[in-house]
Amino acid sequence: MLKSKILLVEDDPNFGSVLKNYLELNDYDVKLSTDGYSGFETFTKGNFDVCILDVMMPRKDGFTLAREIREKNEHIPIIFLTAKTMKEDMLTGFQVGADDYITKPFDSEVLLYKLKAILKRSNDRGIDPTQKEFDIGKYHFNYDHRIISSDGKEQRLSPKEADLLKLLCLFKNDLLPRTKALKDIWGDDNYFTARSMDVFVTKLRKYLKDDPNINIMNLHGKGFRMIVEEKV
Repeated sequence: MLKSKILLVEDDPNFGSVLKNYLELNDYDVKLSTDGYSGFETFTKGNFDVCILDVMMPRKDGFTLAREIREKNEHIPIIFLTAKTMKEDMLTGFQVGADDYITKPFDSEVLLYKLKAILKRSNDRGIDPTQKEFDIGKYHFNYDHRIISSDGKEQRLSPKEADLLKLLCLFKNDLLPRTKALKDIWGDDNYFTARSMDVFVTKLRKYLKDDPNINIMNLHGKGFRMIVEEKV
């Protein structure tokens, strides 16, 4: 099962370690950073599903870090952890893009429920990001094995081809935003990664070309839509 990835930024190493271990025991993949600078560096190098940020940190506070994260990714959920309960601080948190705000001390089970609810909302209309097998027209796609199969024939995909096809499947018949695919798979949305993704889309079209009911459309400047016409 593909685990949801969490970036945890907490300057208290003991609390951070305990929370990291607790979340991992509950089937999350967690990266822990102990200050805002390393937290942002970790964020830019990984593909995360949610960020949990402490507010009161030396050198770079959680609000500043959240603003920087928002410049890179407008949609990733952000949860603030803080001992501060002042209304002004909570409003600041939401103004910089927080999805939730949890004051310390807190019930760890409440955090788990909040995480599940936020991930369900953010995972693109409630789709299941842990899904690993898909039917695409006449083809069957096994994400774990990175194999497309049809009529006894198999096509093995590269890791990035498999990641891209999975996203297209999750967004089947709907728009897969170009920036989401680039940031989730390549970690960046510059010109060169965009050109690279176009090459991968062309390869996927070739792999699926024997089914005329499948069409991967390029919506210029917006993204891609994989249309799969159902057989009548």
